[in-house]
Amino acid sequence: MKYKPLFSFLIALFFAFTAFAQGEQAEVAKEGVTAAPAAGGDAALASAGDALFKNNCASCHALDEVVVGPALRGVDKKHSEAWLINWIRNSSKMVQAGDKEAVKIFNEFQKQQMPSFAMSDEEIKSILAYVKTAPQGGAAPGDKPAVEGAEGADTGASNEAGKYLDLLLVILVVVLIVMVITLVIIATVLSNYLKKNRQLSEEDEEVLNQRFDIGKILKSKAVRGLALAIFVVALLNITLDKVMGVGVQQHYQPKQPIAFSHKLHAGDHKIDCNYCHTSVYKGRNANIPSANICMNCHSQIKKESPEIKKIYTAIEKNRPIEWVRIHNLPDLAYFNHSQHTKVGGVECQTCHGPIETMDVVYQYSPLTMGWCINCHRETPLNTQGNAYYDNLVKLHDSENSGKPFTVSSNGGTECSKCHY
Repeated sequence: MKYKPLFSFLIALFFAFTAFAQGEQAEVAKEGVTAAPAAGGDAALASAGDALFKNNCASCHALDEVVVGPALRGVDKKHSEAWLINWIRNSSKMVQAGDKEAVKIFNEFQKQQMPSFAMSDEEIKSILAYVKTAPQGGAAPGDKPAVEGAEGADTGASNEAGKYLDLLLVILVVVLIVMVITLVIIATVLSNYLKKNRQLSEEDEEVLNQRFDIGKILKSKAVRGLALAIFVVALLNITLDKVMGVGVQQHYQPKQPIAFSHKLHAGDHKIDCNYCHTSVYKGRNANIPSANICMNCHSQIKKESPEIKKIYTAIEKNRPIEWVRIHNLPDLAYFNHSQHTKVGGVECQTCHGPIETMDVVYQYSPLTMGWCINCHRETPLNTQGNAYYDNLVKLHDSENSGKPFTVSSNGGTECSKCHY
């Protein structure tokens, strides 16, 4: 017990280092937030334009390079605002009307038809504000930190905290090794001393000269019983896992007929999910994109790629691309995609994981009944501005004070919601 004060000191030292590292991280994060400038009206307008640009324009345009359409940096200096509004809203109409600039752009980009956008003047102006104010590289306005080096401050603080913890763990391991070596030396010295001392009883001599017999220990009933119990528990655990995993296809990652990379399209090029999966916000199912959607871009870019040629072949032979389905719920369960994405505001990554980082898509979530029910129990329901929920929320708060009004509170775990 004489080492207890030393052990307590080491534990206290560990918590002190941890608290210090966390405090440093919080302080750096706080300074980064304080240093960020307050967004003005122009920045707010450009921020709204950033979202519209990424959802509607980024699939064909970049700020500083030609993709399917021209680079947009400085477009406000080439054309008037009124001309740009008309062009974005309905470019085909301007081409058919014989507008010289419109016809020139149309011919320059191999007569590629630009989609029409039913946007208000304010929405188009916000996109133009984003294009005008976005810094080099396409970062959104206001994302650049006011203090040089503030960008990534959280990451730097986390790294510093990690260094402290790693150093502390190394110190603890070294101290433990030294303690073990010290105890072994002390035990050896005491044993040698006692062997030289002839004034020992027979019992003490027997204890001093006894040897460690591993064979005798392994043959004992206690050890055999413990080994049998561990084997039985492990076998039951493996069996239970296998039984509970029937029908669960988490991490399923089939090979697709065309090597389509979500990392390249959704991650690097920031193409919105809704551009390809057009029914994701309005249909029960998130549809598989048709080959025509692929050709909106690939009729102009990477036409010689072996993978893109497979799309051309499918179109020429008038046959669908046989994509392998990954996320598949049983027929006994009803699921409405738009109810979750449009009404519930659930992000794609909540169920599909970091899809924008996947070269080959796999099933990220288990999609089991328990997983869905837990989500319904834990997800608060957005009732703001919807009078339908007013009385329900009042009734819920009167009986469940302090608890959030979740999907489950609105009947989201009733059997008939998904099974009928």
